[in-house]
Amino acid sequence: MLLLCNYYVTYRCNAYCEFCHFGFHENFKNTPYADLNDFKSNVEQLAKLGVKFIDLTGGEPLLHKDIAEMAKFARSFKMQTSITTNGLLYPKFAEKLAGNVNLLHFSLDSPDEEEHNRIRRVDCFKSVFNSIEIAKSLGEFPDILFTVTNETYHKLPRMHEIAQKYDLVLLVNPVFSYFGNSGLNEQAIDFVEEYCDGKLDVYLNKGFMKLRRDGGNHIENPKCKAVSRVIVISPHNEIILPCYHFGKETIPIDRPIKEIRESEKIKYYKKMEGRFDFCEGCTVNCYFEPSFAFPTNYYAITSLTSKFKYSYHKLVKQKIKKLTIKKTSL
Repeated sequence: MLLLCNYYVTYRCNAYCEFCHFGFHENFKNTPYADLNDFKSNVEQLAKLGVKFIDLTGGEPLLHKDIAEMAKFARSFKMQTSITTNGLLYPKFAEKLAGNVNLLHFSLDSPDEEEHNRIRRVDCFKSVFNSIEIAKSLGEFPDILFTVTNETYHKLPRMHEIAQKYDLVLLVNPVFSYFGNSGLNEQAIDFVEEYCDGKLDVYLNKGFMKLRRDGGNHIENPKCKAVSRVIVISPHNEIILPCYHFGKETIPIDRPIKEIRESEKIKYYKKMEGRFDFCEGCTVNCYFEPSFAFPTNYYAITSLTSKFKYSYHKLVKQKIKKLTIKKTSL
């Protein structure tokens, strides 16, 4: 069942993060932005195909001038929208985005300003906190997204303190191995799991961690559903197969998406999902999150408690906030 769309609205970025490649890649600097009309056509078709979640991603998604209209349009089809941003451009779009982003994530890589800016290679530490303040003033419920690496995992308790100070959920995003980056080592995994265990306001997908302990995806018994449950669309208006991180082939969206999804090529990639040589050892969160959406294996069952906890916590926070606002306005 098609569940999620990772929609790359741009490959451009205004940061140069150590664990990412968008800012550094010369080929991305002059790439096009996703066309708004193409986006609307695609989203309308995806809604009919059953897509419930759309991640408006990049690069830095807020570099797209139409990002607020995109989010609003997706919400009009009752899709759950998500945006992750470094915060530099959030103040510019904050009011227009308000109410149209279900999962608004502000990336923070360290509790220390110097380290965060060094990792991002741009001065954006203060922008994160400014953006949090603005988002909360507009009645938004953002999260702090902490991409945990082998160099920063021990900062987790202090990151949690920051999230508690702002009454936000801390999303712990274990770095994954791709494009030359290394994933978390055993020491980091042990520390992160032990710290996060039982904390209501910290989200860590336990399925991710179990997958890492087991050496990632194994092609003889694959767990990945990157093609059957996810559709990846590029700024060039193409479907990327089997996934963005190991993109092997693209299909131009020059005919109905339903027709493309029923093609022999898609059937082939569905059959091969998680079975290509490059799939061995994969732990890319973007695809295992939807892969573990249903309790079909041990990893999915392990991840359910984390997802329920996060959803419950967010709902409780939102209800309390709305009641507070209502009482204040009386």
